[in-house]
Amino acid sequence: MRPTHLEVNLPQLKQNLENIRAHVAPAKVLVVLKANAYGHGVDGVAPFIAPFADYIGVAIVEEGIHLRKMGIKTPILVMGGTLREQLPDFFEYDLTLAASSLDLLTAADQLAESTRKRIKTHLKIDTGMERVGVREYEAEALIERSLVCSQFVEIEGIFTHFANSEVMSLPGSEQSPETRPRNDLVEASLQLERFQEVLSLYEKRSEPHPALRHTANSGATLLMPESYFDMVRPGVLFYGVYPARDIERTIEVKPALTWRSRVIFSKVTRLGRSVSYGSLWQAEAETRIATVPCGYADGYFRRMTNQTRVIINGKSYPQVGRICMDQFMVNAGKDEVKVGDAVTIMGDGISPEELADWAGTNEYEVMTNISARVPRVFLGEVQ
Repeated sequence: MRPTHLEVNLPQLKQNLENIRAHVAPAKVLVVLKANAYGHGVDGVAPFIAPFADYIGVAIVEEGIHLRKMGIKTPILVMGGTLREQLPDFFEYDLTLAASSLDLLTAADQLAESTRKRIKTHLKIDTGMERVGVREYEAEALIERSLVCSQFVEIEGIFTHFANSEVMSLPGSEQSPETRPRNDLVEASLQLERFQEVLSLYEKRSEPHPALRHTANSGATLLMPESYFDMVRPGVLFYGVYPARDIERTIEVKPALTWRSRVIFSKVTRLGRSVSYGSLWQAEAETRIATVPCGYADGYFRRMTNQTRVIINGKSYPQVGRICMDQFMVNAGKDEVKVGDAVTIMGDGISPEELADWAGTNEYEVMTNISARVPRVFLGEVQ
Protein backbone atom coordinates (compact mmCIF):
# COMPACT_ATOMS: atom_id res chain seq x y z
CA MET A 1 0.00 0.00 0.00
CA ARG A 2 1.08 3.56 -0.63
CA PRO A 3 2.96 4.99 2.39
CA THR A 4 0.66 8.04 2.47
CA HIS A 5 -2.79 6.89 3.60
CA LEU A 6 -5.72 7.67 5.88
CA GLU A 7 -6.77 5.58 8.83
CA VAL A 8 -10.50 5.83 9.58
CA ASN A 9 -11.63 4.63 13.00
CA LEU A 10 -15.10 3.22 12.28
CA PRO A 11 -15.94 2.36 15.92
CA GLN A 12 -15.22 5.99 16.83
CA LEU A 13 -17.71 7.13 14.20
CA LYS A 14 -20.30 4.80 15.70
CA GLN A 15 -19.56 6.16 19.17
CA ASN A 16 -19.98 9.73 17.89
CA LEU A 17 -23.35 8.77 16.42
CA GLU A 18 -24.44 7.10 19.65
CA ASN A 19 -23.49 10.18 21.67
CA ILE A 20 -25.42 12.44 19.31
CA ARG A 21 -28.45 10.14 19.36
CA ALA A 22 -28.53 10.02 23.15
CA HIS A 23 -28.39 13.81 23.31
CA VAL A 24 -31.20 14.52 20.83
CA ALA A 25 -33.57 11.64 21.64
CA PRO A 26 -36.33 11.03 20.73
CA ALA A 27 -35.39 12.82 17.49
CA LYS A 28 -34.02 10.67 14.68
CA VAL A 29 -30.52 11.18 13.26
CA LEU A 30 -29.68 11.74 9.60
CA VAL A 31 -25.98 11.04 8.98
CA VAL A 32 -24.47 13.23 6.26
CA LEU A 33 -22.27 11.18 3.90
CA LYS A 34 -21.77 13.74 1.15
CA ALA A 35 -18.36 14.68 -0.28
CA ASN A 36 -16.93 11.17 0.10
CA ALA A 37 -18.10 11.10 3.74
CA TYR A 38 -16.30 14.38 4.42
CA GLY A 39 -13.13 12.88 2.96
CA HIS A 40 -13.21 9.80 5.17
CA GLY A 41 -14.11 7.44 2.32
CA VAL A 42 -17.77 6.69 1.74
CA ASP A 43 -17.09 3.17 0.46
CA GLY A 44 -15.89 2.15 3.91
CA VAL A 45 -17.96 4.44 6.10
CA ALA A 46 -21.38 3.87 4.53
CA PRO A 47 -21.64 0.05 4.88
CA PHE A 48 -20.50 0.32 8.49
CA ILE A 49 -22.68 3.20 9.66
CA ALA A 50 -25.85 2.73 7.58
CA PRO A 51 -27.38 0.11 9.91
CA PHE A 52 -27.16 2.59 12.80
CA ALA A 53 -28.50 5.67 10.94
CA ASP A 54 -32.18 6.58 10.60
CA TYR A 55 -31.51 8.47 7.39
CA ILE A 56 -28.56 9.31 5.15
CA GLY A 57 -28.01 12.72 3.58
CA VAL A 58 -26.07 13.42 0.38
CA ALA A 59 -25.64 16.57 -1.69
CA ILE A 60 -26.13 15.32 -5.24
CA VAL A 61 -28.07 12.53 -6.90
CA GLU A 62 -24.91 10.77 -8.07
CA GLU A 63 -23.85 10.27 -4.44
CA GLY A 64 -27.20 8.65 -3.71
CA ILE A 65 -26.95 6.36 -6.72
CA HIS A 66 -23.47 5.30 -5.64
CA LEU A 67 -24.75 4.32 -2.20
CA ARG A 68 -27.62 2.33 -3.65
CA LYS A 69 -25.25 0.48 -6.00
CA MET A 70 -23.19 -0.39 -2.91
CA GLY A 71 -26.27 -2.07 -1.47
CA ILE A 72 -27.20 0.58 1.10
CA LYS A 73 -30.91 0.22 2.02
CA THR A 74 -31.22 3.12 4.50
CA PRO A 75 -33.40 6.04 3.27
CA ILE A 76 -31.32 8.62 1.39
CA LEU A 77 -32.22 12.31 1.10
CA VAL A 78 -30.60 14.23 -1.76
CA MET A 79 -30.38 17.61 -0.06
CA GLY A 80 -29.02 19.76 -2.88
CA GLY A 81 -30.65 21.24 -5.96
CA THR A 82 -32.04 18.91 -8.62
CA LEU A 83 -32.83 19.38 -12.31
CA ARG A 84 -36.08 18.03 -13.74
CA GLU A 85 -34.18 15.69 -16.06
CA GLN A 86 -32.63 14.02 -13.01
CA LEU A 87 -36.00 13.03 -11.53
CA PRO A 88 -36.12 9.53 -13.11
CA ASP A 89 -33.07 8.58 -11.03
CA PHE A 90 -35.03 9.23 -7.82
CA PHE A 91 -37.62 6.67 -8.84
CA GLU A 92 -35.13 4.12 -10.13
CA TYR A 93 -32.88 4.22 -7.06
CA ASP A 94 -35.49 4.95 -4.36
CA LEU A 95 -34.01 8.32 -3.40
CA THR A 96 -35.83 11.02 -1.45
CA LEU A 97 -36.25 14.31 -3.30
CA ALA A 98 -35.68 17.72 -1.74
CA ALA A 99 -38.47 19.65 -3.47
CA SER A 100 -36.84 23.06 -3.66
CA SER A 101 -39.39 24.72 -5.93
CA LEU A 102 -43.03 24.52 -6.89
CA ASP A 103 -42.04 23.56 -10.44
CA LEU A 104 -39.86 20.68 -9.24
CA LEU A 105 -42.59 19.32 -6.97
CA THR A 106 -45.13 19.55 -9.79
CA ALA A 107 -42.79 17.79 -12.21
CA ALA A 108 -42.14 15.01 -9.69
CA ASP A 109 -45.86 14.56 -9.14
CA GLN A 110 -46.59 14.39 -12.87
CA LEU A 111 -43.83 11.86 -13.47
CA ALA A 112 -44.94 9.76 -10.51
CA GLU A 113 -48.53 9.67 -11.71
CA SER A 114 -47.62 8.89 -15.32
CA THR A 115 -45.24 6.07 -14.39
CA ARG A 116 -47.29 4.82 -11.41
CA LYS A 117 -44.10 4.86 -9.34
CA ARG A 118 -43.78 6.21 -5.81
CA ILE A 119 -41.39 8.90 -4.62
CA LYS A 120 -40.70 10.34 -1.18
CA THR A 121 -40.26 14.10 -0.95
CA HIS A 122 -39.06 16.61 1.65
CA LEU A 123 -40.09 20.21 1.06
CA LYS A 124 -37.08 22.56 1.13
CA ILE A 125 -37.80 25.92 2.76
CA ASP A 126 -35.29 28.78 2.45
CA THR A 127 -35.45 30.76 5.68
CA GLY A 128 -32.23 32.73 5.23
CA MET A 129 -29.51 30.87 3.31
CA GLU A 130 -30.61 32.23 -0.11
CA ARG A 131 -29.18 29.09 -1.71
CA VAL A 132 -31.95 26.67 -2.78
CA GLY A 133 -35.49 26.28 -1.55
CA VAL A 134 -38.76 28.21 -1.47
CA ARG A 135 -38.55 31.31 0.74
CA GLU A 136 -40.79 31.16 3.77
CA TYR A 137 -42.86 34.12 2.60
CA GLU A 138 -43.55 32.35 -0.71
CA ALA A 139 -44.13 28.88 0.73
CA GLU A 140 -47.93 28.88 0.78
CA ALA A 141 -48.21 27.83 -2.88
CA LEU A 142 -45.76 24.96 -2.26
CA ILE A 143 -47.75 23.85 0.77
CA GLU A 144 -51.02 23.98 -1.20
CA ARG A 145 -49.48 21.92 -4.02
CA SER A 146 -48.10 19.36 -1.57
CA LEU A 147 -51.59 18.78 -0.19
CA VAL A 148 -52.99 17.75 -3.57
CA CYS A 149 -50.15 15.58 -4.87
CA SER A 150 -51.10 12.23 -6.31
CA GLN A 151 -51.10 9.05 -4.28
CA PHE A 152 -47.67 8.25 -5.71
CA VAL A 153 -45.98 11.20 -4.00
CA GLU A 154 -45.38 10.97 -0.26
CA ILE A 155 -44.63 14.31 1.37
CA GLU A 156 -42.54 12.71 4.08
CA GLY A 157 -40.62 15.70 5.37
CA ILE A 158 -40.05 19.44 5.44
CA PHE A 159 -36.78 21.18 6.31
CA THR A 160 -34.62 24.25 6.28
CA HIS A 161 -30.91 24.95 6.76
CA PHE A 162 -29.29 27.40 9.18
CA ALA A 163 -26.75 29.93 7.94
CA ASN A 164 -25.48 30.76 11.46
CA SER A 165 -25.92 28.12 14.12
CA GLU A 166 -22.45 27.61 15.57
CA VAL A 167 -21.63 31.06 16.85
CA MET A 168 -22.27 30.73 20.57
CA SER A 169 -18.92 31.76 22.05
CA LEU A 170 -17.63 30.20 25.22
CA PRO A 171 -17.16 32.45 28.25
CA GLY A 172 -13.82 34.26 28.02
CA SER A 173 -13.59 33.90 24.24
CA GLU A 174 -11.11 36.40 22.80
CA GLN A 175 -12.53 36.41 19.30
CA SER A 176 -12.59 40.01 18.07
CA PRO A 177 -15.75 41.75 16.85
CA GLU A 178 -14.17 41.99 13.40
CA THR A 179 -13.75 38.22 13.06
CA ARG A 180 -16.71 37.03 15.14
CA PRO A 181 -19.64 36.00 12.88
CA ARG A 182 -22.97 37.75 13.38
CA ASN A 183 -24.81 36.51 16.21
CA ASP A 184 -25.34 34.79 19.42
CA LEU A 185 -27.83 32.64 17.58
CA VAL A 186 -30.01 35.62 16.74
CA GLU A 187 -29.91 34.75 13.04
CA ALA A 188 -30.62 31.07 13.66
CA SER A 189 -33.48 31.90 16.00
CA LEU A 190 -34.99 34.15 13.34
CA GLN A 191 -34.73 31.36 10.78
CA LEU A 192 -36.38 28.98 13.21
CA GLU A 193 -39.28 31.39 13.68
CA ARG A 194 -39.71 31.64 9.92
CA PHE A 195 -39.73 27.85 9.62
CA GLN A 196 -42.37 27.55 12.33
CA GLU A 197 -44.52 30.04 10.42
CA VAL A 198 -44.41 27.70 7.44
CA LEU A 199 -45.36 24.75 9.60
CA SER A 200 -48.36 26.71 10.81
CA LEU A 201 -49.70 26.77 7.25
CA TYR A 202 -50.35 23.06 7.57
CA GLU A 203 -52.14 23.55 10.86
CA LYS A 204 -54.47 26.18 9.38
CA ARG A 205 -55.64 23.62 6.85
CA SER A 206 -56.27 20.91 9.44
CA GLU A 207 -53.57 18.84 7.80
CA PRO A 208 -50.85 17.07 9.80
CA HIS A 209 -47.26 18.15 9.43
CA PRO A 210 -45.04 15.95 7.30
CA ALA A 211 -43.69 13.19 9.52
CA LEU A 212 -40.10 14.44 9.45
CA ARG A 213 -39.50 18.10 10.32
CA HIS A 214 -35.78 18.88 10.50
CA THR A 215 -33.59 21.95 10.78
CA ALA A 216 -30.62 21.16 13.05
CA ASN A 217 -27.17 20.89 11.50
CA SER A 218 -24.08 20.30 13.66
CA GLY A 219 -24.14 23.71 15.33
CA ALA A 220 -27.83 23.59 16.13
CA THR A 221 -27.51 20.01 17.35
CA LEU A 222 -25.05 21.32 19.94
CA LEU A 223 -26.76 24.57 20.86
CA MET A 224 -30.44 24.63 19.90
CA PRO A 225 -32.56 21.79 21.32
CA GLU A 226 -35.67 23.73 20.27
CA SER A 227 -34.64 23.04 16.65
CA TYR A 228 -34.51 19.24 16.88
CA PHE A 229 -38.14 18.59 15.82
CA ASP A 230 -38.28 15.04 14.42
CA MET A 231 -34.72 14.64 13.10
CA VAL A 232 -31.27 16.28 13.26
CA ARG A 233 -28.61 16.37 10.52
CA PRO A 234 -25.08 16.29 12.03
CA GLY A 235 -22.39 16.67 9.40
CA VAL A 236 -18.92 17.54 10.63
CA LEU A 237 -19.97 16.73 14.22
CA PHE A 238 -20.55 13.09 13.28
CA TYR A 239 -16.93 12.92 12.11
CA GLY A 240 -15.71 14.12 15.49
CA VAL A 241 -14.94 17.73 14.60
CA TYR A 242 -16.77 20.67 16.17
CA PRO A 243 -18.22 23.22 13.72
CA ALA A 244 -16.54 26.16 15.51
CA ARG A 245 -13.46 26.46 17.69
CA ASP A 246 -15.09 28.08 20.71
CA ILE A 247 -18.50 26.44 20.51
CA GLU A 248 -20.01 24.94 23.64
CA ARG A 249 -19.28 21.20 23.45
CA THR A 250 -22.54 19.80 24.75
CA ILE A 251 -21.91 16.46 23.02
CA GLU A 252 -18.64 14.57 23.29
CA VAL A 253 -17.23 13.51 19.94
CA LYS A 254 -13.71 12.66 18.79
CA PRO A 255 -12.03 12.71 15.36
CA ALA A 256 -12.00 9.42 13.52
CA LEU A 257 -9.38 10.35 10.92
CA THR A 258 -5.58 10.03 11.02
CA TRP A 259 -3.42 10.95 8.03
CA ARG A 260 -0.17 8.99 7.95
CA SER A 261 2.88 8.57 5.77
CA ARG A 262 6.52 7.44 5.97
CA VAL A 263 9.84 9.10 5.25
CA ILE A 264 10.76 8.32 1.66
CA PHE A 265 14.22 9.99 1.63
CA SER A 266 16.58 11.42 4.25
CA LYS A 267 19.76 13.41 3.82
CA VAL A 268 21.97 15.98 5.54
CA THR A 269 21.77 19.39 3.85
CA ARG A 270 24.66 21.87 4.09
CA LEU A 271 24.51 25.42 5.42
CA GLY A 272 23.02 27.82 2.87
CA ARG A 273 21.47 25.19 0.61
CA SER A 274 17.93 25.95 -0.61
CA VAL A 275 15.08 23.47 -0.36
CA SER A 276 12.41 22.95 -3.05
CA TYR A 277 10.92 25.18 -5.76
CA GLY A 278 11.45 28.92 -5.53
CA SER A 279 14.26 28.62 -2.96
CA LEU A 280 11.91 29.89 -0.25
CA TRP A 281 13.87 28.29 2.57
CA GLN A 282 17.62 27.93 3.11
CA ALA A 283 19.39 25.87 5.74
CA GLU A 284 20.89 28.11 8.42
CA ALA A 285 23.12 25.27 9.58
CA GLU A 286 23.90 21.74 8.57
CA THR A 287 20.59 19.95 9.05
CA ARG A 288 18.76 16.76 8.18
CA ILE A 289 16.00 17.08 5.60
CA ALA A 290 13.42 14.29 5.38
CA THR A 291 11.14 13.93 2.36
CA VAL A 292 7.52 12.84 2.82
CA PRO A 293 5.63 11.42 -0.21
CA CYS A 294 2.59 13.67 0.08
CA GLY A 295 1.78 16.93 -1.67
CA TYR A 296 -0.90 19.27 -2.88
CA ALA A 297 -2.21 16.65 -5.32
CA ASP A 298 -3.08 14.69 -2.18
CA GLY A 299 -4.80 17.66 -0.54
CA TYR A 300 -1.81 18.94 1.44
CA PHE A 301 -2.29 22.53 0.35
CA ARG A 302 0.59 24.33 -1.34
CA ARG A 303 -0.38 27.52 0.49
CA MET A 304 0.70 25.89 3.78
CA THR A 305 4.35 26.09 2.69
CA ASN A 306 6.78 26.80 5.57
CA GLN A 307 3.94 26.84 8.11
CA THR A 308 3.05 23.26 8.93
CA ARG A 309 4.50 20.56 11.14
CA VAL A 310 4.41 16.78 11.19
CA ILE A 311 5.20 14.16 13.80
CA ILE A 312 8.01 11.71 13.10
CA ASN A 313 8.79 9.03 15.67
CA GLY A 314 6.71 10.90 18.22
CA LYS A 315 8.47 14.27 17.75
CA SER A 316 7.19 17.39 16.03
CA TYR A 317 9.18 18.84 13.11
CA PRO A 318 8.52 21.83 10.81
CA GLN A 319 7.80 21.50 7.11
CA VAL A 320 10.26 23.56 5.02
CA GLY A 321 10.50 24.64 1.39
CA ARG A 322 7.73 24.84 -1.17
CA ILE A 323 5.21 22.02 -0.86
CA CYS A 324 5.34 20.10 -4.13
CA MET A 325 2.61 18.27 -6.00
CA ASP A 326 3.63 14.87 -4.63
CA GLN A 327 6.16 15.49 -1.84
CA PHE A 328 7.17 17.90 0.89
CA MET A 329 10.26 18.27 3.04
CA VAL A 330 10.74 18.41 6.79
CA ASN A 331 13.58 19.89 8.83
CA ALA A 332 14.63 17.24 11.34
CA GLY A 333 17.62 19.21 12.64
CA LYS A 334 20.30 16.98 14.19
CA ASP A 335 17.96 14.01 14.74
CA GLU A 336 18.57 10.69 13.05
CA VAL A 337 15.44 10.39 10.92
CA LYS A 338 15.61 7.40 8.57
CA VAL A 339 13.86 6.23 5.43
CA GLY A 340 10.76 4.30 6.43
CA ASP A 341 10.16 6.18 9.70
CA ALA A 342 6.48 6.81 10.51
CA VAL A 343 5.05 10.27 9.81
CA THR A 344 1.77 11.66 11.12
CA ILE A 345 0.34 14.46 8.96
CA MET A 346 -2.95 14.83 10.83
CA GLY A 347 -3.94 13.19 14.10
CA ASP A 348 -1.91 12.24 17.18
CA GLY A 349 -1.90 15.87 18.30
CA ILE A 350 -2.19 17.60 14.93
CA SER A 351 -5.85 18.56 14.56
CA PRO A 352 -7.87 19.37 11.44
CA GLU A 353 -8.28 22.83 12.96
CA GLU A 354 -4.50 23.29 12.97
CA LEU A 355 -4.22 22.35 9.30
CA ALA A 356 -7.11 24.70 8.57
CA ASP A 357 -5.25 27.58 10.24
CA TRP A 358 -2.12 26.87 8.21
CA ALA A 359 -4.16 26.74 5.00
CA GLY A 360 -6.28 29.79 5.79
CA THR A 361 -9.51 27.82 5.49
CA ASN A 362 -11.81 25.69 7.64
CA GLU A 363 -11.76 22.07 8.77
CA TYR A 364 -14.41 21.09 6.24
CA GLU A 365 -12.16 22.00 3.31
CA VAL A 366 -9.16 20.28 4.86
CA MET A 367 -10.97 16.96 5.16
CA THR A 368 -12.95 17.01 1.93
CA ASN A 369 -9.90 17.98 -0.14
CA ILE A 370 -7.87 14.91 0.78
CA SER A 371 -7.45 13.35 -2.64
CA ALA A 372 -9.03 10.09 -3.76
CA ARG A 373 -5.52 8.87 -4.57
CA VAL A 374 -4.79 8.69 -0.84
CA PRO A 375 -5.83 5.16 0.21
CA ARG A 376 -8.34 4.86 3.07
CA VAL A 377 -7.73 2.14 5.65
CA PHE A 378 -10.82 1.34 7.74
CA LEU A 379 -10.21 0.22 11.29
CA GLY A 380 -12.97 -1.87 12.87
CA GLU A 381 -15.15 -4.57 11.39
CA VAL A 382 -17.91 -3.72 8.93
CA GLN A 383 -21.25 -4.98 10.23
